[in-house]
Amino acid sequence: MKVIQILPELNAGGVERGTLEVGKYLVDQGHESLVISYGGRLVIQLESEGSRHISLPVHKKRLSSLKQVKVLRRLFEEERPDVIHLRSRLPAWLAWLAWRKMDPLTRPRLVTTVHGFNSVNRYSKIMTCGERVICVSNSVKAYICDNYPDVPIEKIILIHRGIDPCEYHPKFKPSSEWQGNWYAKHPETKAKKLLTLPGRITRLKGHTDFLQVVAALKDHGVHGIIAGGADPKKQDYLDEVKAKVTELGLDAHITFTGHRSDLKEILSISSIVFSLTQQPESFGRTTLEALSLSIPVIGYQHGGVGEILNELFPEGKVEMGDTKSIIRLINQWAASDLAPTPSKETPFTLQSMLESTLQAYM
Repeated sequence: MKVIQILPELNAGGVERGTLEVGKYLVDQGHESLVISYGGRLVIQLESEGSRHISLPVHKKRLSSLKQVKVLRRLFEEERPDVIHLRSRLPAWLAWLAWRKMDPLTRPRLVTTVHGFNSVNRYSKIMTCGERVICVSNSVKAYICDNYPDVPIEKIILIHRGIDPCEYHPKFKPSSEWQGNWYAKHPETKAKKLLTLPGRITRLKGHTDFLQVVAALKDHGVHGIIAGGADPKKQDYLDEVKAKVTELGLDAHITFTGHRSDLKEILSISSIVFSLTQQPESFGRTTLEALSLSIPVIGYQHGGVGEILNELFPEGKVEMGDTKSIIRLINQWAASDLAPTPSKETPFTLQSMLESTLQAYM
């Protein structure tokens, strides 16, 4: 079986990581994996794991992108894939326009994955055009059913994202070499209770709420880590966050790591990890990763993060925007000298996700 996955770019992010995981699994199972995107830092890893990559400008919403429809149709006819898997709106429109003119008897099967809660309109509805529509959480499935009731329920498939429990487990500890390098670069974090907010630097992630929490606790031996990089287009927002750090007197209490490929290690040395998204996330992968490392997570109880916390760590749930409850919760945990330890085995495994995705292709 040959599968083509299409997404805008291959940089950091959950969609990108899922694309690589599916590509590697296909190759490991003896299938052929091809990915179309505009490229990015993850192409090297993708190709090293056996997938092919074709670079096309399918990432920008502009009229000239429509030129890619003919390019894609010709590519589909030459490659003759069994499945085309669409993971984002603009590439989905371009690929669907190419696919729909192909012979219905011989064209590839079309699969889409709805990764997020996009604005409800005709442009976003393209993510329901698949012959199979994968939802990454119950929240996403409800979003589709509520907002696009004409989508046949029988073609909607729930496949939670997942982690590898052999990689993310309570006994994991960073190597002494990693720790030496980390503390040499960030000595301000040594012997501190580390409060970590992972994720790309975007307004969605709730940095202002996080800074308010750190500001309230800065005299109690805590240090905040903002673990994630900023896209060049988000530089103004990053500057805004840094200005807020200074305004709150937190320059000595916050570390910006930039983009890191060792987030697992950073999560594992954290005292508490946070998910403070201002809008529901479709799944919340870093929440699951932290909990699987037995690191407590405090998160707003909406979207996929709410689902994960309900299942694995309900002690960490708070209402969206309620930073006072977060501060109170941390103080309660500190008073007992021990935060609750996540211990329940996760049902959200990578193997289950991969097997279910392969089944959706059949």
